[in-house]
Amino acid sequence: MKILVINSGSSSIKYKLFEMPEESLISKGNIEHIGESGSKFENHFAGLKTILEKMDSVDAVGHRVVHGAERFKKPVKVTPEVINGIKECSTIAPLHNPANLAGINACQKLLPGVRQVVVFDTAFHQTIPDYAYVYGLPYDYYQRLKIRKYGFHGTSHEYVAMEAAKILRRPLNKIKLISCHLGNGCSITAIDKGRSVDTSMGFTPLEGLVMGTRCGDIDPALVTHIMRRERLDAQNMERILNRESGLKGISGVSNDMRPLELKARAGNKRARLAIDIFIYKIRKYIGAYMSVLGGLDALVFTAGIGENQSMIRERVCCGLFSLFKKKPRVLVVSTNEELMIARQTYKLIRR
Repeated sequence: MKILVINSGSSSIKYKLFEMPEESLISKGNIEHIGESGSKFENHFAGLKTILEKMDSVDAVGHRVVHGAERFKKPVKVTPEVINGIKECSTIAPLHNPANLAGINACQKLLPGVRQVVVFDTAFHQTIPDYAYVYGLPYDYYQRLKIRKYGFHGTSHEYVAMEAAKILRRPLNKIKLISCHLGNGCSITAIDKGRSVDTSMGFTPLEGLVMGTRCGDIDPALVTHIMRRERLDAQNMERILNRESGLKGISGVSNDMRPLELKARAGNKRARLAIDIFIYKIRKYIGAYMSVLGGLDALVFTAGIGENQSMIRERVCCGLFSLFKKKPRVLVVSTNEELMIARQTYKLIRR
């Protein structure tokens, strides 16, 4: 069965075509600058049409959708009700869900009759208990507005947890893991018996670790304080928190760890400080999640920084397990969210 996996962004489409259940990759690619001035792709329909022209056949499509809120706790087949549900979740994820829907709508027009499945980034974290996801705000906000921790990167965390279990040669439901998805966006998840029990990202991907351009955890009163002092509106404040903070904002150099490392070695104090803060926050979350789990079998690193920056891994792990009689394994696992989506699409269709 040929399964096309689509990751539709606001101005891009990334895709991979798999032969399932063999899990062999047939083709992959991406189209960028959709709808931008000078682009030959006016919309996602035009972009996807170009992609499909390169393929002989497609038996099913798996779509990545960022936010499923509490409504979607597992992969689902695309139906009018599901599309309406994704639209409703767009109030929580206005930058992502409408773009994801554009890919779904384009596929429905270009591949009539082909089965389509949606896999949600937030679904894996729907096993987090209420005492971990409810914020210390008036409970009415949760009841009416569904304001709570949702978590993201769920497909990646689930994939690397399954791969870690294979490496450890133990059933996933018998082990305790902490997975560190470290890229431009970063999140850490505590996984007990294959289930997410806590994660660092929250209502939005802004909460948690210091990231490439996101601030991570800060005193919330800082937001209103800065807005008053700098006379900023909500849109500009959101831009600063999401686009101008994190490694980029602290260092003044880059959101990319590679040039930051070079600058830090050359004596740039702010670059070194950005790296020190980045590592400290990771160690802090790992320590907290070891307590939540009541032990640890393996610490898993994945994504761009997690897989490729050995200096970061070494500094994160230095002395981290000194109180353990039996030290946990430290694993590096290449994430493959597209393959995970293909697996879940195949499983749902076969079932």
